[in-house]
Amino acid sequence: MTHPIIDGGDFRRVLGYFPTGVTVVTAATERGPVGMAIGSFASISLDPPLVGFFATSTSASAIAIKEAGQFCVNILASDQTPLCGIMASRADDKFEGVDWTPAPVTNAPVLPGVLAVIDCLVDEVVVLGDHDLLVGRVQHLEVLAEGDVDPMVFFKGQYGGFGA
Repeated sequence: MTHPIIDGGDFRRVLGYFPTGVTVVTAATERGPVGMAIGSFASISLDPPLVGFFATSTSASAIAIKEAGQFCVNILASDQTPLCGIMASRADDKFEGVDWTPAPVTNAPVLPGVLAVIDCLVDEVVVLGDHDLLVGRVQHLEVLAEGDVDPMVFFKGQYGGFGA
């Protein structure tokens, strides 16, 4: 069976029409905290409680998270674009000047102002093409937002809110 050649730019553009929520996945490592912006987060299973996200296999942050064996998903609010930009960067210390608290089970960073957090132990890593699916078994989760706060959404290459 032959497979069609799909242009990477076309692939990104077309899939950009599918809006996604935006998270920052963090971990506590021996070298300090790591974090990465993720738009490919999903709920996987209620019983057992599993969530997952996709990350480029060669990403230094993803490698550190896999080695740590744990992670915390921070669900971003619409006004956290600057924080998202820092966590999406290749900066040496993404946590410089960022106040954070340790998650209750993994000690992974919980970022200020996020809507909710999901604290996980890595349950499985599945290699799929140039990405890995990191599956986490949920250990703790909680809503942190107070009031009516918009989530951050990524759509057509832009960050924004969900509200009308």
